[in-house]
Amino acid sequence: MRRASFLVSALTVLVAAPAVAQLDQLLKELDTLTRPATGATGDVKIGAALKEALQVGTENAVKLTGRTDGYFTNQAIKILMPERLRTLERGLRTVGYGSEVDQLVLSMNRAAERAAPSARKIFWDAIGSMTIEDARRILGGTPTAATDYFKSKTSESLTLAFRPVVDQAMNEVGTTRQYNELLGQAKAIPFLKTEDYDLDRYVIGKALDGLFHVVGEEERKIRTDPAARVTDLLKDVFGK
Repeated sequence: MRRASFLVSALTVLVAAPAVAQLDQLLKELDTLTRPATGATGDVKIGAALKEALQVGTENAVKLTGRTDGYFTNQAIKILMPERLRTLERGLRTVGYGSEVDQLVLSMNRAAERAAPSARKIFWDAIGSMTIEDARRILGGTPTAATDYFKSKTSESLTLAFRPVVDQAMNEVGTTRQYNELLGQAKAIPFLKTEDYDLDRYVIGKALDGLFHVVGEEERKIRTDPAARVTDLLKDVFGK
């Protein structure tokens, strides 16, 4: 049963309830793989099943972040003012610019939400290039083995893909303008120290951190939470 647990864990990595129905038939058809499988044929089947499951799971994670309030109302990934600008933020709030700061924070999160869907193809490309050895490591790896795989394979490509989307979104939702206006107001306040800051780079980094956080949470859920085991097969295997 230990091999069965690893296999079903891999098949359902990152899959939340709305996506499980799409995999139900796949799980039933691959039930025979919950018995010991050896040789190249078994490895190929396991690899193919894992790739399909990861496609469904990453699609779900992208949908969770790439929607209105996907970042802003999720306290675990909400983008706040940069740490280096916290003193500036407190000073601006003290002199009555709190609502403007809040609007800037909202617009940074809106930019991240617009960028998230561009991760879909990059994730799927990484899944498509997965080797049998990659699949083995994920099958027997840590509770976030798939997430770690995505980080190593996609971080650079995601950064490049997110930059133009974030740049455009920050202009459209007014982030850049709001930041420049706040900076100008801060410079007029004698006791506040201001500095130039690459806000675009900051938002891109935080957007990726948030996306990988959600991917990791979806991966952990099916491995550890009995409430997430929404099929009879999952309940049977993980309950033992």
